[in-house]
Amino acid sequence: MSATPSAPFYKRVAPGGWAAVAWGAGIAFTALLRIRVPGQEEPDVFPGFVILRWDGLAMLAVSTLLTLRGGALLARRPTAALNHLLVASVIASTPLGVTAIPFAQYLAVDVALYAIAAARPRPEAWRALLLALGLLVAYVAVRLLAGWSAGTTSTLAVALTALVAWLLGRSEGQAREYAERSRAQAAEQAVTAERLRIAREMHDTVAHSIGIVALQAGAARRVIATQPEAARQALAEIETASRETLAGLRRMVGALRTADPETDPDPDGDRGGNGDRGGEVEERPGTPLGTTGRTAVSAEGPGLPEMPGLAALDRLAELTGNAGVRVAVRRVGAPSPLPPDIDLSAFRIVQESVTNVVRHSGADSCTVTVDHRDPESLALTVEDRGPVPGHARVSPGSGSGYGLTGMRERVAVLHGEFSAGPRPGGGFRVTARLPLPTGATAR
Repeated sequence: MSATPSAPFYKRVAPGGWAAVAWGAGIAFTALLRIRVPGQEEPDVFPGFVILRWDGLAMLAVSTLLTLRGGALLARRPTAALNHLLVASVIASTPLGVTAIPFAQYLAVDVALYAIAAARPRPEAWRALLLALGLLVAYVAVRLLAGWSAGTTSTLAVALTALVAWLLGRSEGQAREYAERSRAQAAEQAVTAERLRIAREMHDTVAHSIGIVALQAGAARRVIATQPEAARQALAEIETASRETLAGLRRMVGALRTADPETDPDPDGDRGGNGDRGGEVEERPGTPLGTTGRTAVSAEGPGLPEMPGLAALDRLAELTGNAGVRVAVRRVGAPSPLPPDIDLSAFRIVQESVTNVVRHSGADSCTVTVDHRDPESLALTVEDRGPVPGHARVSPGSGSGYGLTGMRERVAVLHGEFSAGPRPGGGFRVTARLPLPTGATAR
């Protein structure tokens, strides 16, 4: 199984860390302005006398400590962090003998504005911007009221950089919100599409059952006078088919009328997503046996019945083998008769899982296990051992990213349990447990 690539270095550093880096860069730039570097006859800025004394150095030390504290608070308490950084910029500017807060002393504030605008709600982001700009205005106003010179144009330049940093953060935040809304909408559409497919399949099942009922009723009517035993048998078949169909309808309609289950798909990767009951799940996108990736087989292709069940697994394994992936079907326990809706849903879950192996895993084989040992439930497991050497996995972001959503919805409709995620030894495993109605029999 290939290793998951780590995030770039700049994404692994927290915003508070970047604020500290920006502060250090600002201090270094301030020092360079006040010393003669090669190629210059004199420094760009002559240092004020305060910065060379112990009190000036103490102010720089205090402002640095405030900045580090603000960076540590930025993720948890952004407003308090911004206050620390603003106070640090004022203290650090005092021993420099300047008429306005320099750009270098506001770099850490700019980083904080960007982080707050990108990650916090809009009202909080606006308050942060007003606070940062308000401090610059207050600094200039105090100097003017005291009769000192004030660097108004320099303050406007610093305010402009702060505004640009805030706007960039808001842009990223809005893009993130849009992506989250798009993921939620796509997940909802995936659930709706799966429910529509379940409803269509239920319609076909009911139509098939009604056809059987009509045939048996006609046969019973014709022989009721001459062959009462045959008529009794036909009526028993009608009763069984009717009860079974009614039970299936109650299960499906009752579940489809409930509120949508919470989903959190992760379309950023071909194996990233969420699982039921808080377990880690990796999403493996795909539609039932489509045509992307390896040569795949059709969901309703030649050899598969229109309304397949678990009896069609061997044929599915044969078709998948033609697509380049060997499928081993294991049946544990004595097969028990299943209601048509559960039989069809179990096949669809296996079919979708095998599809993901063909299209996205890079494995050359997988195992399908159908466990009939529990009389109250049917257990399904589909697992692979991961990609074979030399086979490239599908790059993250390809595919629809909601293959597990449809399977989870099918299991939820039947009030079952579903989980999916990486195997301890590599590869991927999908498991489903479908409860069986008491006394249910197949037709």
